Amino acid sequence: MRLFARTLLLISSLASGMAAAATISSPVMAANYPTPKPGDWIAHDFRFHDGEMLPHVKLHYVTIGHPSGEPVLILHGTFETSKSLLTPDFAGALFGPGQPLDARKYFIIIPDVLGGGGSAKPSDGLRMKFPHYDYTDVVNAEYQLVHDGLGIKHLRLVMGHSMGGMETWIMAEDYPGYMDALVPMAAEPASIGGRNWMMRRMLIDAIEADPSWDHGDYKTEPKALHVDTLMFATGTNGGTLADQAKAPSSALGDALLARELAAPFHIDADDEIYQVASASDYDPTPGLNKISAPVLTIDSADDERNPLETGLMEAGLRHVRHAQFLLIPASAQTHGHNTTLDAHFYAAQLAAFLASVPQLSS
Repeated sequence: MRLFARTLLLISSLASGMAAAATISSPVMAANYPTPKPGDWIAHDFRFHDGEMLPHVKLHYVTIGHPSGEPVLILHGTFETSKSLLTPDFAGALFGPGQPLDARKYFIIIPDVLGGGGSAKPSDGLRMKFPHYDYTDVVNAEYQLVHDGLGIKHLRLVMGHSMGGMETWIMAEDYPGYMDALVPMAAEPASIGGRNWMMRRMLIDAIEADPSWDHGDYKTEPKALHVDTLMFATGTNGGTLADQAKAPSSALGDALLARELAAPFHIDADDEIYQVASASDYDPTPGLNKISAPVLTIDSADDERNPLETGLMEAGLRHVRHAQFLLIPASAQTHGHNTTLDAHFYAAQLAAFLASVPQLSS
């Protein structure tokens, strides 16, 4: 209870700024941070958790700021790439002058996850013969990229949203002492289950049941892929109050879905299956007591994938030595599971947290 008493204080301090943050137009707040620089690095003889090995694994990334700055690793969510974090609501609220991760002070690294974006993935050619990676493989690849590829011996901060938040928990356990601070967002320190996993399982099964998928050797996009993915997103993203405000009638709901289906869609079916399945054995619970760096975990009260009422967040954080939980109150301006992609909601608290964490090494 002591932990959640502290959380309630954070909620109280946050609530007063919520209305103002929600009314700010993102383009107005877009920051003048340096142009992201893309890069690629090859991990040679990369071995996966099950013993499979690939001789060359390409890892794509972008950096913002000068390499002499304090290094920060930021990790994106499922079906996303580094571009999903280069938005006015995220980068524009964090990387500009005077902002919490001011790129004049910090060297920001955002990789494309193993299995997606510009990094090595099934759709590059191996299709369903690509090694079946899990989150420990993803984190191992990210560590090799940063430590071996970029030569960074210590990170000031590791921060991630959704899948990236889950990776943050794993990195904290697998490489304790490698970072000063941790900010996992929209990610519980608990085994994946409930709606979060069942919706994923149904998404995988729906794609594989489509005859046009052809065991992963399809020539054109499986017919149901876009609809299946939109159904998953609608059930696990968006926010109850926000969705109700956007579509208070069936006609408006139909129109909203029609716009979503008409929008560009670029997710490969095999890549999608692999990314979704890679979460199946996610369970940081046994190693939570290994985490030595201070943690600020952030989530929204309307997160569909990590519902607060399960008590899993509270139970997990009891085993983390230095942890704070920042809960963003649900409103028509929050976005459910994707709320933490809008850093206006927590930029001030992130800055205060970083200021409170000693810099151990560089």
